[in-house]
Amino acid sequence: MTILKKPLVTEKFTAISEKLNKVSFIVAKTATKTEIKKAVEETYSVNVTNVNTMVYAGKSKARFTKRGYFSGRKPSFKKAVITLQEGQKIDFFQNI
Repeated sequence: MTILKKPLVTEKFTAISEKLNKVSFIVAKTATKTEIKKAVEETYSVNVTNVNTMVYAGKSKARFTKRGYFSGRKPSFKKAVITLQEGQKIDFFQNI
């Protein structure tokens, strides 16, 4: 099982990462804060000072089309906000 699923790169977190030296990831729902910290330090070779996690419930979505009414759910996920040590940085776009 992989702990880090993907980085969460949005306009909001780009601004936060520049000001407060934080990055965010979507992680496995069963992952603990210590497991997340260890995975980030091993993968990106940085020092993590703090990990905050939050679990988002899946939302119901529905729409009306010519073919009728469609309903479903978006998947639930767990997000981790990681504070890096001062002077360290993770650049997700360095290979582009």
